[in-house]
Amino acid sequence: MRPFRRRSRLQRVLSTVKDTLAETIGKVSLPSRPSEKTVKASLIAAGGLTGLTAGSAGISSLRRRGEGTSDDS
Repeated sequence: MRPFRRRSRLQRVLSTVKDTLAETIGKVSLPSRPSEKTVKASLIAAGGLTGLTAGSAGISSLRRRGEGTSDDS
């Protein structure tokens, strides 16, 4: 009896995409696991997006505070 080999969500998505493309285009070679470079670039992009979102929220907060408006209206 073989133990279950659990796949991550990313591996399942890649497998689904690969199967779908293989049916429509033919044999397609997709990596089963992203490379370290890809993971690092993704984390940097996500961190940048998080920073932009936080910065935007902070600026909006300062602007509302400066205008003297409140949420109690």
